[in-house]
Amino acid sequence: MKHIPKKRFGQNFLTDQSIISSLIAAIDPHADDLMVEIGPGLGAMTQPLLGRLKHLHVVELDRDIVGWMHRHYPADKITIHNIDALKFDFSSLMASASEPQTPAKQQDTEVNAIAGNGTDGRRIRVVGNLPYNISTPILFHLLENTGAIIDMHFMLQKEVVERMVAQPSTPAYGRLSVMLQYRLQMEYLLTVPPEAFDPPPKVESAFVRAVPHAQVPYPAVNERLFADIVLAAFGQRRKTLRNTLKGILDDAGFEKLGIDSQQRAENLAVAQFVAIANYLA
Repeated sequence: MKHIPKKRFGQNFLTDQSIISSLIAAIDPHADDLMVEIGPGLGAMTQPLLGRLKHLHVVELDRDIVGWMHRHYPADKITIHNIDALKFDFSSLMASASEPQTPAKQQDTEVNAIAGNGTDGRRIRVVGNLPYNISTPILFHLLENTGAIIDMHFMLQKEVVERMVAQPSTPAYGRLSVMLQYRLQMEYLLTVPPEAFDPPPKVESAFVRAVPHAQVPYPAVNERLFADIVLAAFGQRRKTLRNTLKGILDDAGFEKLGIDSQQRAENLAVAQFVAIANYLA
């Protein structure tokens, strides 16, 4: 397919066959996996995934690519969701089995998913070469669906992956690190150079694996409060916690929790942020 990449969709198409083979090996798809690919583009990963899977779901916003996919791939092997990934209900696939859904069946599926009543109890695997311009919002959207997900494998800007896996007291550690590590165990898998894409992005990329914790290691009593505290703490990351959490946590609270108020947000582990939230809750 002759397709001019569209900047508004953040399109950079993976073309390096050696890299593609490494990614598929890392994903290790099995025939009966319930898998969804975000941003399939021109099929760099789609084609080899279809070679291993009985069926594949894809989420693609670009109508030109969707039209090409309908002509290029057999309908019984692929279900194409022409929707923004930020608006897609990933948990709805839990009850979808392997065939396309009618609008009425899709509605029933979504009701069941919201109620936690997936008809077959299957969870999904998510893969994709995410548009770099909206990668962080997509990651946060997926956090809302971790109960429906087995694992995720994503190509992202290298800087974002470094932030995802960063440990406390390192330059890359921040709000994204804390919020993702609260729910996910992550592994940096592979660095991918710009020349592996067409057109080449201006940055290096990386491939990452994210697996939802079977049980959240440090559960927050009020997860909204936990998120708000993390946001406030990193809002002015060069300031001390005593300043960023002023009006939220007083000196007595810091003392009771055994947290030095002169530290910065980047020095606290996920468990400590949860401890603050649970103390306040």
